[in-house]
Amino acid sequence: MKKVLITGANGFLGQHLSFFLTDANFDITATGRGHRRMQEGRVAYQSVELTNRKEVEALLQKIGPDVVIHNAALSKPDECENDRNRCIDVNVNATRYLLEATNGHFIYLSTDFVFGENGPHSEDDKPHPLNFYGESKLLAEELIKQSGKYTTIVRPVFMYGKVWEGMKPTFIHWVKNSLEQQKVIKVVSDQWRTPTYVQDICKGIKQIITRQAKGIYNLAGEEILTPYDMAVHVATVLKLDSSLIAKVTADTFSEPVKRASRSGLKIDKARIELGYNPISFEDGVKRTFDV
Repeated sequence: MKKVLITGANGFLGQHLSFFLTDANFDITATGRGHRRMQEGRVAYQSVELTNRKEVEALLQKIGPDVVIHNAALSKPDECENDRNRCIDVNVNATRYLLEATNGHFIYLSTDFVFGENGPHSEDDKPHPLNFYGESKLLAEELIKQSGKYTTIVRPVFMYGKVWEGMKPTFIHWVKNSLEQQKVIKVVSDQWRTPTYVQDICKGIKQIITRQAKGIYNLAGEEILTPYDMAVHVATVLKLDSSLIAKVTADTFSEPVKRASRSGLKIDKARIELGYNPISFEDGVKRTFDV
């Protein structure tokens, strides 16, 4: 049974990954900052401060994992822009400490934010981040590529899926909750993404572990949709009033951080090499809300 250490296990993907891989009979140690926010009892949990090199070294020595899945990050672009030193500490330095202490397979969760416009992007496209969050994740990717260790970089985009107590709602939960309360919501129609059902990412990462795949893999959905398209899908599936969804442009919102208008990721490589086969967005909404 492979020992797997997961960082950022209190977050959305981290919790899903911890439970998914536990159910797949991996020996999981979930880590995060501070107390456990995961459902009690299902997964062994350990608090760690990843920006402390000695804590990281002690944890890796104690656990001795075969696989490290580094999912922890400062992932809000606005926060990264406002506190660049902390962003570098969390997204780059912590990655360095984990890499140096890891003797097994190192899997890094990156982001589509390493790219700029003209998506969807393939693994080999030239990165061109538009904001400091994307720059910090690209710096971490470069560390990993230069490490000489057995590594895999996974790039997801716009994740959604089930949430439970202690988890923040995703975009589609916000849409559902707003429409149920008969609230008019403004949703942008001029940004394109490839939304990804979180369980598909979990399956892809499991394939990476079992096949010992290294390199870079995009794990995303196959459909290119705008947030407005997604909101209308949610309304249709849940039989809610789509007339409450107001179509607007990105200019409607004052955002301090630049984001790509056309992003998203191509998944051909993951399909061929990992047998990755994501579900449709409509099916993902149905599974998220048990419809």
